Amino acid sequence: MGNVRRIYVEKKEPFAVKAKALHEEIKNYLGIRAEGVREFIRYDVENISDEVFEKACRTVFSEPPVDELYHESIEVPAGARVFSVEFLPGQFDQRADSAVQCVRFLKEDEEPVIRTAVTYMILGEISEEQFARIKAYCINPVDSRETGSVKPDTLITVFEEPEDVAVLENLPEREDFVDMPQAELKELYDSLGLAMTYKDFRHIQNYFAAEEKRNPTMTEIRVLDTYWSDHCRHTTFSTELTDVEFGQGYYRNPIETTYRSYLDAREEIFGGRKDKFVCLMDLALMAMRKLKKDGRLEDMEESDEINACSVVVPVEMDYGDRKETEEWLVFFKNETHNHPTEIEPFGGAATCLGGAIRDPLSGRGYVYQAMRVTGAADPTVPVADTLKGKLPQKKLVRGAADGYSSYGNQIGLATGFVKEIYHPDYVAKRMEIGAVMGAAPRRNVIRETSDPGDIIILLGGRTGRDGCGGATGSSKVHTEQSIETCGAEVQKGNAPTERKIQRLFRREEVSRLIKKCNDFGAGGVSVAIGELAEGLTVDLDK
Repeated sequence: MGNVRRIYVEKKEPFAVKAKALHEEIKNYLGIRAEGVREFIRYDVENISDEVFEKACRTVFSEPPVDELYHESIEVPAGARVFSVEFLPGQFDQRADSAVQCVRFLKEDEEPVIRTAVTYMILGEISEEQFARIKAYCINPVDSRETGSVKPDTLITVFEEPEDVAVLENLPEREDFVDMPQAELKELYDSLGLAMTYKDFRHIQNYFAAEEKRNPTMTEIRVLDTYWSDHCRHTTFSTELTDVEFGQGYYRNPIETTYRSYLDAREEIFGGRKDKFVCLMDLALMAMRKLKKDGRLEDMEESDEINACSVVVPVEMDYGDRKETEEWLVFFKNETHNHPTEIEPFGGAATCLGGAIRDPLSGRGYVYQAMRVTGAADPTVPVADTLKGKLPQKKLVRGAADGYSSYGNQIGLATGFVKEIYHPDYVAKRMEIGAVMGAAPRRNVIRETSDPGDIIILLGGRTGRDGCGGATGSSKVHTEQSIETCGAEVQKGNAPTERKIQRLFRREEVSRLIKKCNDFGAGGVSVAIGELAEGLTVDLDK
């Protein structure tokens, strides 16, 4: 036990579908004449007995009929070039996680530590510049990085005890935070890489000076940055619209008529209220407000929980010897993941579906049906025409489709409608929308408020850098430089674990224990827990 073992697993030639597909991409899309491509899954394994390791090599890490297995190293032919790619620290590695669980099936008291990487071997004479282009095509710096070939001494990460949390006072060559002059405050703001605007940062300074009369901790700044991120607070949708114009075109009349109808409805509902202004969020909600005012939404369930939209529906249940009409809740939820999918297609689209499911799930509903609508620019354009700092459209389209279908297949959710819209204006930012429907018997769903002394349970799998960084990373205006600081911030969801929670919450005896529930999304602890109570204590040591 203790020593790190390394194995490489390669599909036998007739089954090497991925390697052949990459070879075709390199030849026809990148225009590089490589002779061939070989692809290996690299496993580093520690803390495992000889007997279990030998058994796992033939059952967990490889399938002898279709795989070749190499211990410790692979032979590199003359002229071939090799590089390996691993997930960034903090990213959820499903292959490694599944391998650990499977090894435990072989012997339940084993506690293996497993890390994986993908090793690519490019055969044939290619130049340094061509090799760099192949690497750039295979490695998305938002979630992955190139890793060396030297085997580590240990895979166990030892976290040092943190020093006291930084308080923004007695800063080198600066005043305390609350007294800091504007020029220095701007300098501090620029150094922290926050998603919030400088105006938000100044507001925090004014608040702590006037109300708290102390300096904030760095944790408080990061939590506010997460809570106020566009991903969580939808600042874009809540931006006041002061000048609205309609361009010429086929749809001008219906759009203009709809907008005037919206203005009439908001005048009827809000009157002359000064605290309400025109914004996209108001535009989206006005039809619902109007229907509610007209008494046409009496079947809508209202509660303090902010999960999915739920409607009360009478359902006739046939129990064989009798029929009864029961009230059920039907849930609707949609989720946009435009920006996360733009920077990390697989994880962004996967958590678009996973995130949409989480909302009815946290409302104690079971999701039965999904829909996917996406928008992309032309995926057939040459890779050389890709916008600077962006991923190629082909990679976006394929990666997002793979991510969405991977998550849906693993959680067992049918997506009955899929539509990809192609338009040149999606080249700057793709569109990625997932929508779901779920249901639950109303008697199973308890809606109560949280009381003093209640304990909050975090339930689920580890899915990356949640909490401080998840929502902010996917809310920033991204540049080529920001990749360094925003790496591992688009979540990779853990579909098998969410599938287990869905089935757990279907059980009446479990569902009725839950007073209040919220989904643990990219906002993490900062947002999910904060929305469960008016005020609470979060002990990060626990």
